[in-house]
Amino acid sequence: MSSDLSALTVQALSEGVVARRFSPVDVVEACLARIAALEPKLQAFVHVHEGEARLAAQVADKAIRAGNSLGPLHGIPIALKDLIEFKDHATAAGCAVWRDRISKHTATLAQKLLGAGMIVLGKTHTVEFAYGAWGTNQHMGTPWNPWDMTTHRTPGGSSSGSAVAVAARMAPCAIGTDTGGSVRIPAAWCGITGLKTTIGRISTHGVLPLSPTMDTPGPIARSVEDCAILLVAMEGSDPLDPLTALLPPSAPMASLRRGVTGLRLARLPDSERAEFDAEVLAAYDRSLKELAAMGAEIVDLAPGGRTLRESGDLVGKIISAEIYPRLATLVDDDTLPLDQAVRVRVRAGASISPRQYRDVLAERERAKREFAVRIEGIDAVLTPSTMTPAIPVASVDQSTTPALSTRWVNFLDLCALALPNGMTHDSLPTSLQITCRGGDEAMALRIGWALENATDWHKMAPLLDNVKG
Repeated sequence: MSSDLSALTVQALSEGVVARRFSPVDVVEACLARIAALEPKLQAFVHVHEGEARLAAQVADKAIRAGNSLGPLHGIPIALKDLIEFKDHATAAGCAVWRDRISKHTATLAQKLLGAGMIVLGKTHTVEFAYGAWGTNQHMGTPWNPWDMTTHRTPGGSSSGSAVAVAARMAPCAIGTDTGGSVRIPAAWCGITGLKTTIGRISTHGVLPLSPTMDTPGPIARSVEDCAILLVAMEGSDPLDPLTALLPPSAPMASLRRGVTGLRLARLPDSERAEFDAEVLAAYDRSLKELAAMGAEIVDLAPGGRTLRESGDLVGKIISAEIYPRLATLVDDDTLPLDQAVRVRVRAGASISPRQYRDVLAERERAKREFAVRIEGIDAVLTPSTMTPAIPVASVDQSTTPALSTRWVNFLDLCALALPNGMTHDSLPTSLQITCRGGDEAMALRIGWALENATDWHKMAPLLDNVKG
């Protein structure tokens, strides 16, 4: 299975379709075959739109052959997180109670992808209501991290199924959402690349909300360039999401290959290193050396600000305060089959008063201003994407979060890229997080592209041939 079309990146598939070395029909069939072989074990998808995908591939093939190509993404398959509305299809937000909920409209980002000619393979699993970073789901099922087929390890959340589908080569790319790390953590633990975008970069219209203050959709793929291509396809002004009018185009392709010479990149403060696993830190330190060897200057971040843990706690308060009023009737009904860990997180919002909520938002604005001063003259802040490699699902403590290294990015309304940067002695992926100012996705992608092309970690794939369900 590793040698077929399902192993190719979005860019390579696009080039092949344009050159007519293969057709969209060939690509979709390769993905569907991969899904049929692996889905019984990995459980990445909630629904697979097999018939629709085949029909869309045939239509795309005929259009391209007739000279009516819609662009580089025409005929390329994609998977959507089960949080993204897709008209006349089920969108349950990972909630068993909503299993038969049918979307009445299509999210703006999905409309843009469909308008570019992309083919939706299906909807992927998520943590219930997207509120959790371990990737677990008590009633809808927890996808299997493909890097360990013996022990069920955390896939990362909340975009668990999207990351597993891409890592296992069931889809060349997928869309997730990130409110506290939900694109970056699953990308990191599954050994692929994920982009947390700035608020307003991609419309959230039609994306079921967790925290309107911090929700951001983003691409999950197997290369930095693929993330850049998908970003361009999804971004832009949407009258149904006024925040999208505040940002100019990101234009990542113009600077993608400029390298890192002369850039100033801030390292993780020494005071935070004790929070991270030794092998994660070893891979991180190696990445710093590699970037320095390419001409970047590695510098210290000016002291001050909140710790990673303090920022993460404030993010949790914002999420709970915003989601509880919307879901109170569900989570307060103990007869309904909700994920008990998620129920506790949502219910925490009941104890947060309107004044406390406003105080946290005010604190966030102060923190954003203070951080802007701390990073003057700095192009990016580099940290590990996760504290540890993926852990066994059986070891998860649901009262904790693995989002320590990611939530601060959401708290400060920044953008960040997570990409593979190593492997542990147990052959589990590690990941580097490149965090840039809000609106500067192009810089994060530029730095990521330089590191990716100086190493081979992104080319590694889990060994899944002959997997049995």
